[in-house]
Amino acid sequence: MSQVLFHLAFPVTDIAQTKAYYVDGLGCVPGRENPQALILNLYGHQLVAHITRETLIPQRTIYPRHFGLIFTQERDWEDLLNKAQQKQLLFREEPKNRFVGSPLEHRTFFLEDPFYNLIELKYYRHPESIFGSYEYTQIGDRA
Repeated sequence: MSQVLFHLAFPVTDIAQTKAYYVDGLGCVPGRENPQALILNLYGHQLVAHITRETLIPQRTIYPRHFGLIFTQERDWEDLLNKAQQKQLLFREEPKNRFVGSPLEHRTFFLEDPFYNLIELKYYRHPESIFGSYEYTQIGDRA
């Protein structure tokens, strides 16, 4: 199969603030832009920020709605973590290790953009657990 790219559209209320967060903060490459939308390249995947007039409210928890990336190299995960810390981005959940000592072990942190969109960044110690390890039922932090 040829390369397939992921696309996600999400709500924002201000294009300039979106650019400041995603371009200056996370390092996205900006694409096409108009007063109603902005295309962003996040590690080769297309995000589209669309202006909404709806009132945006924060989720009480990180579930059910969030999006993010899974890094295949731990160093890349650490680099983005360091960048987010240096840029003083809002951490919804600080970096932590989940399921330590199991095949599902991974490092994760959550950011919250200015519009309450939650972004999870992960690195799995065992890549086969990204889609496999069916004998385990743990997914996230919910009991």
